[in-house]
Amino acid sequence: MSVSRILEGLSQDLWEEVRAQGETVMGLYFCVFNGDDEIDGVEVGPYADFGELRDYVVRELEGGQPGAKFPTFILHSDCHSDCDGEWSVDDAIKLLAEMEEIVSSMKARKPVPFVSEWQSKAARNIGLTPKSAFECFVDMDGEFVLMRIHDLVQVAVERRLPILFQ
Repeated sequence: MSVSRILEGLSQDLWEEVRAQGETVMGLYFCVFNGDDEIDGVEVGPYADFGELRDYVVRELEGGQPGAKFPTFILHSDCHSDCDGEWSVDDAIKLLAEMEEIVSSMKARKPVPFVSEWQSKAARNIGLTPKSAFECFVDMDGEFVLMRIHDLVQVAVERRLPILFQ
């Protein structure tokens, strides 16, 4: 059974867990729209968690040099809780190649601790023991966030639409 099927419908519970940790939570959402119609989206989770993912990529995959290997993912997603942004169609094309390398590299690396207690709890609830660093970063639906972002980027490239982050 897939992680998404096991965690189906738990997104609201996960957000409540995040909120219970104290401070006001600002969540990051990546989405692709065609006009007013949302085609797909990824509820990444708190901005701080996405920041931890980006920090990991810089530290472990870029040798501590932000944007050295993955400039679109690292430098063009430098968003925080008070801004919106976008990856253009041209950015999405570059980002697709970057995401493929990031996913591949992280699948080959040892697991790391989850960056948030809510992620640890979600993993415990489904019996997930990460086998790689790739499996240590999940979105609010309990799915592997890098794969979700990769798939969203693929949709954007195929449909020639930008990716919004809010």
